[in-house]
Amino acid sequence: MEKNISKETLKLLLEMQQNEVTEHAVYLNLAKFVKKEDDKKVLIRIAKEEYAHSKILEKYTNKKLKPQKFKVLKFFILSFIFGYTFVIKIMEGGEKDAEYIYSKIVEEVPDAKKIAFEEDEHEKSLIDILDEERLKYVGSMVLGLSDALVEISGTLAGLSFALQNNRLVALSGIITGISATLSMASSEYLSAKADGDKNAFKSSSYTGIMYLITVTLLILPYLIYPNNHYLYALITMLCVVVFIIFFFTYYISVAKSLPFKKRFLEMAGISLTVAGISFLVGLLVKQFLGIDI
Repeated sequence: MEKNISKETLKLLLEMQQNEVTEHAVYLNLAKFVKKEDDKKVLIRIAKEEYAHSKILEKYTNKKLKPQKFKVLKFFILSFIFGYTFVIKIMEGGEKDAEYIYSKIVEEVPDAKKIAFEEDEHEKSLIDILDEERLKYVGSMVLGLSDALVEISGTLAGLSFALQNNRLVALSGIITGISATLSMASSEYLSAKADGDKNAFKSSSYTGIMYLITVTLLILPYLIYPNNHYLYALITMLCVVVFIIFFFTYYISVAKSLPFKKRFLEMAGISLTVAGISFLVGLLVKQFLGIDI
């Protein structure tokens, strides 16, 4: 070490050094997902600077550290599934935190001032490259997802009590789901085309794909449980609804910097309310029409 540093600061430096080494590997992996050559160069430059930061901190800690393999793998998988924008937004938050920490230890670690400045530049650079194609179609994705959640979950809930047969509910759900997917995708295409959108087909594709994926996940419980266990299938389906809403809302909240809690509660409340009403409708239909299958 170049000078006496408190144990608290040394511990902090080790944590920051570990982060810098790991983020160097994460940014290099992230660059593999970016198509624009200029953006790829930005990520590679940031990766090199993160590595340089780790070497500066090494002078103070006198320890050589390796990237955290699990963290690197986690971000690689997230990039593959959700796209690089999602991961960049998470990394952007990390850069902001690092900048703040470095600014607090400048007196004990003079080099921290330079690192803090570069971390601030990293944050700005990351914001500039947030232009992933799939985020341009978030509206279409939300349309497909929300419609499927409300319509199909409501339909399955109503049919669960009316039919009380998982295979029949699944069959009805598949037919309804496929028809609704084609209808939604077509409507989105015509709507986008009417608005002069040159990418109307892509827009409708995102809507249709999200709708179909949601339908598949909601019908799955009715194919897994035995025929007469329709209540188990219904409860599992509703749990899947909440999970999908949580999962997708979190993704949108991170990628688009939007509030999570309000959006999650609103979407979950609407979907579960519709499912509850549909279940009651199914009960009444079976009761008053005397349908017995």
